[in-house]
Amino acid sequence: MNMTSGTSAKGNMTDCMKETLEVLRKGGIILYPTDTVWGLGCDASDPEAVARIFAVKHRSDSKSLILLASDLDMVARFVKEIPDMAVQLVEVNDRPMTIIYPEAIAAETGQPADRHFLAHNVVAEDGSVGIRIPKMDFCIDLVRRFGRPIVSTSANISGEPTPKTFAEISEPIKDAADYIVDPALESGATGQSSSIIKVGVDSEIQIIRK
Repeated sequence: MNMTSGTSAKGNMTDCMKETLEVLRKGGIILYPTDTVWGLGCDASDPEAVARIFAVKHRSDSKSLILLASDLDMVARFVKEIPDMAVQLVEVNDRPMTIIYPEAIAAETGQPADRHFLAHNVVAEDGSVGIRIPKMDFCIDLVRRFGRPIVSTSANISGEPTPKTFAEISEPIKDAADYIVDPALESGATGQSSSIIKVGVDSEIQIIRK
């Protein structure tokens, strides 16, 4: 486990960004604050890194994971279609919201990491994928610099409480991370999980979580 020095000075934050990106590019796991709660993250195109996330959380790999994208242009590279309703929801929404898109562009099971495809194990059994465009500068900048979506799943063992602050994260989760982003950044988080809305090809919507 590696951890930042814990200050928010510009120079240190630049180093933090560089180290976070380096860990992601090497297939590592990061522990980081998002616009909602603390999350575990990795390259969403790397099936081995994704498998590590499931193992750390003691979670069944039959479940899908939420991803972060920097903007709708990035989303469009990894889903077959963005329904009109999804565009409208992104444009008018003023709080963290995850949209489940109907058809992900994903690699087949057993294929190695390919930056042009999502890993098969981030996608739901019906082929859909949940993606959020974060409302937090650090996360947006991180994903934009990385160039493709990253996993964003709550930093807790499955069944345990979701950590709203760094102080609430369990030691096993901290120990499992290859890099811990500066906890000072959690000031930009809401401390609440995002809403989740599933949008169909014909723009029909289903509210999964308010």
